[in-house]
Amino acid sequence: RTPMQPGLLSSTAGFCEGRLAPNSIYAVLHRECRALFPDEMFADLFAEDGRRSVPPMIVAVVMVLQRLEGLSDREAVERFAFDVRWKYAAGGLDFDHPGFVHTVLVDMRARLAASARPDRIFERTVEVAARAGLVGRRRVLDSAPVYDAVATQDTITLIRSAVRGLLRAADHVLRAELRAQLTSGDAYTDTAKPVIDWTDAGEREALIDSRARDGYTLLAVLDGRDLEPEVDQAARLLATVLGQDLDQGGDGVFRIVRKVAADRVISTVDPEARHGHKTVNRSFDGYKGHVAEDPDSEVITATAVTAGNVGDAEPAARLLADVLNAPAPNEGAAGERAEVYGDAAYGSGPLLAELDGAGVEVMVKVQAANAPGGRFSKDVFTVDLGAGQVTCPNQVTVPIRPKSDGRGAACFKAACAACPLAAQCTTARDGRVITIGPHEEHLARGRARSADPVWLATYRATRPKVERKIAHLMRRRHGGRRARVRGRTKVAADFSLLAAAANVARLGVLGIMSTAAGNWAIATS
Repeated sequence: RTPMQPGLLSSTAGFCEGRLAPNSIYAVLHRECRALFPDEMFADLFAEDGRRSVPPMIVAVVMVLQRLEGLSDREAVERFAFDVRWKYAAGGLDFDHPGFVHTVLVDMRARLAASARPDRIFERTVEVAARAGLVGRRRVLDSAPVYDAVATQDTITLIRSAVRGLLRAADHVLRAELRAQLTSGDAYTDTAKPVIDWTDAGEREALIDSRARDGYTLLAVLDGRDLEPEVDQAARLLATVLGQDLDQGGDGVFRIVRKVAADRVISTVDPEARHGHKTVNRSFDGYKGHVAEDPDSEVITATAVTAGNVGDAEPAARLLADVLNAPAPNEGAAGERAEVYGDAAYGSGPLLAELDGAGVEVMVKVQAANAPGGRFSKDVFTVDLGAGQVTCPNQVTVPIRPKSDGRGAACFKAACAACPLAAQCTTARDGRVITIGPHEEHLARGRARSADPVWLATYRATRPKVERKIAHLMRRRHGGRRARVRGRTKVAADFSLLAAAANVARLGVLGIMSTAAGNWAIATS
C-alpha cells in the first residue's frame, strides 16, 4: 500500500508546492491521486497473500505520466527515481522513496489485460468527470492514424517469415516432417533475404516461385490434421500471406499479382496491422485510434482502436454506447437531447439510421453526391421513397425496382436516348441508373442538413474541438503517433491509457477536486 504519512522534512511536497502551477498534472495528481487511483481499486489484480507489491497507486501514477510524456518503461522508472515532480505527483513521497524495476510496469499491464476491467484507469477518469458534472450528452467523434511498431514487409519477406513461424510453432517431430518436404534449399533459420542478383528478373521470379512452393507444400502436409492452436494460427497466417500476393500462371509458375488485396497482411510480426488511408493522398501502415469527446469539457469519454483499413463509422456505435443506451429524456425537457458531431467519414447510412433511431440530434456531415465529368449528380434527381419513384432533370419519372438485398434501382433506359440533357447526365449505353440504398432517406436528410448555413455554423463551432484533443494525444512521436506495442489489443490498451493521461491533465486545468463526502467538484476560486 502507498505510504500515507511521508516524512515531515524529507517529503517532496514542501519543495514542489509553490514551484508548480496548481493546475498542472503533477499538482492535480498530488492532491487527488489517492482518491483517483486508490490501492483498493487494483486489489483484484493481486493475491491476498504472497510477497509485497509496489503500491498500485504509485504504479498507476507512473503509468499515467509515462503515457503523457511518451516514455519507455525504463525511462519512466528512471524519471520516477530522479524527477522530484513524479514523486510529488504520487502523493508527495519522500525524496529517497525507493524506485522499482521497469518490469513492474510490464507486469501491471499484463495483470490489467487479464482482468475483467482492463481499461479501469481510463474509465476512472471518465467516472470522476461525470460525477463532477463535466460529462453531458454531446459527443464529437474523430480518429487518427497510429503507425505500427514494426517494419512493413515485402512479399518474399512475408512468405519466409510465415514459413519460419510455422516451423517454430511445430514440435520437434512435426518440424522434422515439415522440413523434409522443403525443396528450395532455404533453411528458414534467419531473417536475411536470400543472396541473389536482385536486378535479374529471372532470379527474382525463381526465388518467389520456389518459396511459394515450399509454403503450399507445408500447408498440404497439414491439411486435414488436428493441429495445436499455435500451429493452426501459424498455418492460417502462412495461407493468408500466400493467397494475398501470389497467383499461379498458365505455365505453373507463382508470381506476384499486380494488385493490393483488400485486407492485406503487411507484417507477420504484427499480423493485425493494415494499410490505411486517412485521406485519398495520405496513407499509413498500422491502426486507427478513435475517440469520443465531450465538446464542452473536452474530456475523452470513450476510445477504440481498429486496423488501419477500417472505416471511421464502424466503431462509432461503441464509442457512443453511453449516449445510445442512456434512457430517453423526459418529454419536453430542454437541452437534454443527445448530439453527435462527426465529419463526412462518419456519414454512413447505417450509423445515421442508428443515431436517428436513438433520438440523437445528428450533427454529422454527409458527403454531397457527385458524378464523373461534372455531370448531373444524384442530388439533381427527385427521389420519392413514399411513391417509390425517381424523377430526372428532364421531368421523366420511373419506378424504383426493389432488390432482394433491400436496395433498389431506377433505370431510365430508353428515355435517355431522346433526352436533350443526356450529354450532361450519362454516357452509359443503357441510360442512367439511380441506385437507391437501404438508408437512402437518412443520407438524403444528412446531405440537406450539411448544406444548411445555420447547421454548418453550429457544426464548425463545435467539431474542431476534437481535432485539438487528437493533437494533444499525438504530440509525442513515441507512444503517440507511433505505437509502442504490437497487436490491436495491446495498442488499444495503450491508447486508452494515453486518453486517461490526457483526461487527468484536462481535469487539472478545470480544477477538479474531491470533496469530504467522497464526491467530486470543480474548484470555484
